[in-house]
Amino acid sequence: MQLYPTRPAAHLAIAAVAVSAVGVLAGSPAVIGWGGAVLVAVAIARAVTLVSVARIRAAGFEMLWSQTRRVVRTVRGGEIEIEAEVRNRDTLAARYVKLRALSSPNLDVTLEPAAGEVDAGGRLKVKVKVRTPRVGQHGVYGLALEVRGAPGMFEVPLTFANPYGIEVAPRPLSAYLHAGRGGPSLLMAPSGRAGRLRGDGTSLRELREHQPGDPFRRIAWRATARRGKLLVREFEREERDVVWVLLDVSVELWAGPIGRAPLDLLIDEAAAIVARHLARGDRVGLAIYGNEARLTIPPDSGSGQGQKVLHALVTAGQTIDASRSDLDELDVAVRVIEHLRPLDDRGLADVRRGDLDKLAQRADAMRHRAPFRAKPPEGRTPRDATLRRYLACFGIDSPPKSSSDKQATAEALLAVLGGIARGKPRPSLVHVLGGPVDNQVTERLSHVIGRLRRSGTIVSWALPFYEPALTPPWTSRTPGDDEDDTRPPDVVSLDPVAPSVADAVRFRAAVAQRRAEAQLSKIGVRVGHVRPGKRALGADGPTAP
Repeated sequence: MQLYPTRPAAHLAIAAVAVSAVGVLAGSPAVIGWGGAVLVAVAIARAVTLVSVARIRAAGFEMLWSQTRRVVRTVRGGEIEIEAEVRNRDTLAARYVKLRALSSPNLDVTLEPAAGEVDAGGRLKVKVKVRTPRVGQHGVYGLALEVRGAPGMFEVPLTFANPYGIEVAPRPLSAYLHAGRGGPSLLMAPSGRAGRLRGDGTSLRELREHQPGDPFRRIAWRATARRGKLLVREFEREERDVVWVLLDVSVELWAGPIGRAPLDLLIDEAAAIVARHLARGDRVGLAIYGNEARLTIPPDSGSGQGQKVLHALVTAGQTIDASRSDLDELDVAVRVIEHLRPLDDRGLADVRRGDLDKLAQRADAMRHRAPFRAKPPEGRTPRDATLRRYLACFGIDSPPKSSSDKQATAEALLAVLGGIARGKPRPSLVHVLGGPVDNQVTERLSHVIGRLRRSGTIVSWALPFYEPALTPPWTSRTPGDDEDDTRPPDVVSLDPVAPSVADAVRFRAAVAQRRAEAQLSKIGVRVGHVRPGKRALGADGPTAP
């Protein structure tokens, strides 16, 4: 058990050592004795703290979530409140300080009260407020605090490992899926551009004379009896748009503050496009690509299709795969050990250092306590994939890799567009949300776009918007800042060269965007921008930049 002295205790111990040193130099037994007595008192206070905290832990000092469910679903930019309960089963009160949440960096978590006292045999309610600036499956791994023993001179850090999952979805598509489907909601029945075609349907188009080959079941017997000639019913059906949404989830699009990175805005825009077309009754498909074609959902309509697309958008940007993560197998193993040790009954005492095979087996056996269910991600080895799956199931983040896959992303986009051009049903709208391609593949892109346009398909392209990621407040801290600094990010001191660097990057991004717009316009693509709070793409294409 580790103990940390409070500042008064540390100052007192330093003063006692200094006084004892002065007494030795001065040859004064009384001064030496006074300093030694103070050091003995500090040692006794340390021992008393160890005994009291050990007693509290043995009696039962624990944290539980008030809700029985272990996953809560919300929307990006929202705020939810979870209630936790700290219980003290000892006969003595327990004081704690520095209560904090162990959670994903993609969540902004605050707790009330951050310090307090749990009465003997009592319970203390703790409010956990969570802001959700980024889409994804994120975890609150537990709570940590420092317990102060009886003298109050030492603090003992304790961690309550109790995982809780928070699934954050894009707001536009969530609003569509939670809208009413009956009663007054029928006033908002699917509408929009639809063509009338003859065929099987529910709307009567006309009554006409029977012709050879007409199905027997279409004969209108009553009308035939009244008019004295054989008549058949001709029905009609509606043909609606077949829409494809192509989303670029390249790792470099995560660059920027949490919630204001280009990919944050692209996911929101993709959700808005899907929700708008599904509400009109269109058939919508989704293709997600990065360094490879990652996921394809064929076009369909209805709320069931919306649920599939919503789950895909929530998990689309994960960087847990080995090809998208900045962590190698050893780094992943370290994170698994840090998270798994408090959950394991034996504290991983029987797992030897470096025995990653046994660690992977233990982690796989503990996944039943995870809030999420994740498919095995891409790993360099089966063991690496098992460890990465553990991180994904508990909502533990993996930083994106620092190198870019721009060439591979362009190849993946060409493959997706080529498959759409060759496939059926023929699309009427294709929305691409992602970065531009290199000049080396522009000719091939022009060929694929031309094939789509010749079949009557409208291709729209929404380029990422980098401005929010390049404007303050930034969340960086300058070297030398206190690690315990609790000031909000917008008032934390920044590197003085940060604004100049941001201006230079902003200018370079603007020039690159203009060049990309010109190239895409030459090959017949409608170009727009994704801007926060605005729609970059309309029903038939992007609005003017």
